[in-house]
Amino acid sequence: MARAVLLLSGGLDSTTLLALVTDAGYEVHAMTFRYGQRHAGEIEAARSLAAAYGAREHVIVDIDLRIFGGSALTSEIGVPKDRDVSGSAHDPAKGGVPITYVPARNTIFLAFALAWAEVLEAWEIFIGVNALDYSGYPDCRPEYIAAFERMANLATRSGVDGTDGIHIRTPLIDLTKAQIIRRGLDLGVDYGLTRSCYDPDSNGVACGHCDACQLRLRGFAEAGISDPAPYI
Repeated sequence: MARAVLLLSGGLDSTTLLALVTDAGYEVHAMTFRYGQRHAGEIEAARSLAAAYGAREHVIVDIDLRIFGGSALTSEIGVPKDRDVSGSAHDPAKGGVPITYVPARNTIFLAFALAWAEVLEAWEIFIGVNALDYSGYPDCRPEYIAAFERMANLATRSGVDGTDGIHIRTPLIDLTKAQIIRRGLDLGVDYGLTRSCYDPDSNGVACGHCDACQLRLRGFAEAGISDPAPYI
């Protein structure tokens, strides 16, 4: 059985990815980060989901990105609400990177995943980035993923010793949110267990107005079903 390292946030995309990779027969080693995010309820969701899908291992990595700040997710900056999240309004090439972008987050996460993959001799790393229905983060784009994969195979022993090297897999990158949801439903994903909101209340109930909520709700509407997650 092939091994894979999978970045699992506990949100809609990474949970769909977990279902896909499990269904494909991989031995999944899931990695979740507690990085000082205000929406830390997603960590418990990830823990439950990793167990439900029979992940071979699930590690929760503690790093504190609050020491840098620079994001509404890791500082006291307010989370934007009711933004236009359609089309070019969140195109990073047009200055549409929102304040919820956490500087270098995916680079940091993938670097940790890369280190673990080398130890495990797992040649595939899965990450649930999406370049269609997303908030406009520059580290979700295909060219970023391709560049990181090139770097990974320059920087690691597995990349230069004659093995297959490391592959960064992004099965969701060209799908709309509705397509991701439909794919997950076909695999039996219970989206009521997932958490996506950037600014939930003290009980983990979603706000319904941040970018993550709006994209999620629009995806469910386009898929023709109601979102089972709790909202204020």
